[in-house]
Amino acid sequence: DSRVRYYACEALYNIVKVARGAVLGRFNDIFDGLSKLAADPDPNVKNGSELLDRLLKDIVSESTSFDLASFMPLLRERIYTKNQFARQFLVSWVTVLDSVPDINMLVYLPEFLDGLFHILADPSREVRRMCESALGEFLKGIKKSPSSVNFSNMVNILIVHCQAQDELLQLTAIMWLKEFILLAGRAMLPFAAGILTAVLPCVAYEDHRRKNIKDTAIAVNNSLLRLITTEDDLVVPTSPVEGEDKDQDKEKEREKGDKVELELAPVVDVLTRHLLHESMLTRIAVLRWIYNLHIKIPNKIFRHVDELFPVLLKTLSDKADEVILLDLEVLAEIASSPAGQRVRPAVEKSSSSQSLATGGEQAPTGVMMNTYFTKFMVSLIKLFSTDKELLENRGSFIVRQLCLLLNAEAIFRALAEILLDEEDLRFAAIMVQTLNSILLTSTELFELRTQLKDLKTKESCDLFCCLYQSWCHNPVATVSLCLLTQNYRHSCDLLQLFGDLEVTVEFLTEIDKLVQLIESPIFTYLRLQLLDAQQNAYLIKALYGLLMLLPQSRAFDTLRHRLDCLPASHLIPQHQSVQAPPPEQREHVARINFHQLIQHFQHVQAKHRTAKHPRPRHTESTASAIQLAN
Repeated sequence: DSRVRYYACEALYNIVKVARGAVLGRFNDIFDGLSKLAADPDPNVKNGSELLDRLLKDIVSESTSFDLASFMPLLRERIYTKNQFARQFLVSWVTVLDSVPDINMLVYLPEFLDGLFHILADPSREVRRMCESALGEFLKGIKKSPSSVNFSNMVNILIVHCQAQDELLQLTAIMWLKEFILLAGRAMLPFAAGILTAVLPCVAYEDHRRKNIKDTAIAVNNSLLRLITTEDDLVVPTSPVEGEDKDQDKEKEREKGDKVELELAPVVDVLTRHLLHESMLTRIAVLRWIYNLHIKIPNKIFRHVDELFPVLLKTLSDKADEVILLDLEVLAEIASSPAGQRVRPAVEKSSSSQSLATGGEQAPTGVMMNTYFTKFMVSLIKLFSTDKELLENRGSFIVRQLCLLLNAEAIFRALAEILLDEEDLRFAAIMVQTLNSILLTSTELFELRTQLKDLKTKESCDLFCCLYQSWCHNPVATVSLCLLTQNYRHSCDLLQLFGDLEVTVEFLTEIDKLVQLIESPIFTYLRLQLLDAQQNAYLIKALYGLLMLLPQSRAFDTLRHRLDCLPASHLIPQHQSVQAPPPEQREHVARINFHQLIQHFQHVQAKHRTAKHPRPRHTESTASAIQLAN
């Protein structure tokens, strides 16, 4: 009966008005009844309960002996109510208690913060406004006295609500996280995995309504990343008694006052999962995290590199160039990091890469490579062989960027040695064609081209021989390599063998492209050598050999016109016209066994011919049929 409830409110109001502070001993019972009446359908009962509520708030505000600790369990229970009016009642009480100078609500904030965030998502605009105001006041209090706040007990609450669908709720939670990181600093590092789970998807928001959420999420992400320093990467020496050693290390850290440490395993798990996120912006944020972790704490992150490596390789197939560029930076850092020399990668090396698999090998120009460099090169070749579209559309782009990030000579040498034993001969020929095009045209490889053109050192000649053996998978690429290295006599010997090769449209197209390259600035030195016909007779013969291979076409006309520009025979002194071409003047080139290289070329081409035209195998039934026919 609503009248009974109304009269009860009226009677209690009179008692409280007289007793005042004496009723605080039964405060929880009175509060429990008022919280139920806040949602009463009868307007008279509601009015009566509101009068009693205001009186009780005045008494609590004036009191200096309010027992907040005994009230918290009741508040924690009731704050999860779904009723709009009950929520409004509870928020009003939280606001009043927070405004009392003698009551420190911040101490108990972790107990009801989650409930307040649930109320913030209420459909009622008035309830949301009240709750937002209350949370704002609490945040101001936290900023004023951060030393009295238990940040650790509230972080996970914020992480959960950062993933809410309600925009106001999500924005408020992320704003709180931002302030927590600024105020608590490194105390937030143990929660890094949860914070990243909350904010990484938010950096992908593109609609204008969620711009504030996105901007705040980016700020949180950057602030968290700045908390990690190079000092976190101190290498702990191993000892026979591993458990005791760890305990001693922890004690030393406590003595230093550094009680906070980043737990990498859950962070790596979060980063690995979000590297497959549908948004490009999220993937970029993840790659920046991985890159910075390798820069700041390389020794620790390398313990988890086997988890990251497969996903990073898969990311090379990403549709966005920005993602691929960052991914290559991360992979390059892994391949060249000194920390990688202490960790053996979990990979079975193929026979083609055994010569590369020496931990901490020195790259030719002094760039330190680790065992993951080999693993990266082998994996890259496998990726290209399984994803032909990636090789066709992004292969050149990927290799060129790697040449900028790492050592170009080391990359080409490694790829050549791996391709030497490639079983898929068709893929090997395409890969060599791609690498040869990069070598001859990319501005990033100018120094490597110069090194190969001059062949002044034993190392450069070794590189030429290494490349040559793999380049044999593609005849035209092999000739172009010989032209680049000024081994013109060997070019002529190779062209003589072209008569035994199968001439296809693809083969002629490659020769056409080589003619175009000869007319490009890269081969300017070669064209100038044509002025000295006597000294470069083998060069002229090689160019005529290319001309004879070409059908009547534009490339044919281009090369013929170039050869027509040779100095007239009457300009060459008579005594020089009968002399044989001079022997090789370059010391280290003269020591190259070109006869052995020719044999290798013939062997590789024989394998290609067998693969293209395998001999038919006669089965028993076929043999018996032949006998019957006879």
